[in-house]
Amino acid sequence: MKLYRTNSGPVLEADGKFYAYTDHWDSLIQHDDLIGHLRRTVAASPGGVAFDAEILAPVESQEVWAAGVTYWRSRSARIEESQDAGGGTFYDRVYSAERPELFFKAAGWRVRAHNQGIRIRADARWNVPEPELALYINPLGRIVGYTIGNDVSSRDIEGENPLYLPQAKVYDGSCALGPAVLIAEAPIDKETEIHIMIERAGSNVFSGRTALAQMRRSHMELVEYLYREMTFPHGCVLLTGTGVVPPDDFTLHSGDIVTITIPPIGTLRNMVE
Repeated sequence: MKLYRTNSGPVLEADGKFYAYTDHWDSLIQHDDLIGHLRRTVAASPGGVAFDAEILAPVESQEVWAAGVTYWRSRSARIEESQDAGGGTFYDRVYSAERPELFFKAAGWRVRAHNQGIRIRADARWNVPEPELALYINPLGRIVGYTIGNDVSSRDIEGENPLYLPQAKVYDGSCALGPAVLIAEAPIDKETEIHIMIERAGSNVFSGRTALAQMRRSHMELVEYLYREMTFPHGCVLLTGTGVVPPDDFTLHSGDIVTITIPPIGTLRNMVE
């Protein structure tokens, strides 16, 4: 089952049919028995409805957080970009440390939806997308679903000094989520792959893939650390890190189209403004 947030309210996709809700997104996604509630809706409305609404980002009052250096490829990329600033061993230590790196990424109203534009900073020279699995977590710290995230980042700013990470990661248009939330009837398979393709003027200029099995940390480990001293009355979304990084000579250009696919969830597509 997948949940979409649309301009006419939440819409559930189940068994090829769609079911509309009058609930606000926040109240629906926080339901005490979300899966049971959704199943009862399907059972009570076997006919379904037409789906012709505009898809919005699947986030309302939820904060978006992110985990860094959770894949070996991310560790290597951070070491490469920060060598001149003396950060090489810093990121190696983050990768192997007991405590994960967690940082705030976006307020819900800053998040871009499927088919909306993402941005690169005007004061950065080296900008990349970061394709990630995102966990949808309820106020009690339980993973209730999964969506696709694009953690757009300015590698030159972060590489200049690790303390500049908020400026490299948090700005208007730097986060996209969608198109839907895959409801967690069971934990997502570790062999699930994340695919990315970047098109420029009709040509594929970069593509790559990784598997969730390449993550060093478990999803519940990340959630446990995030919720240790934090409360999320509306739940939150947690990006779990990237295992696909373009080569060092690549940077995003205005007009590039970034397509991220995680097969059980769907495809998130955004053009760089």
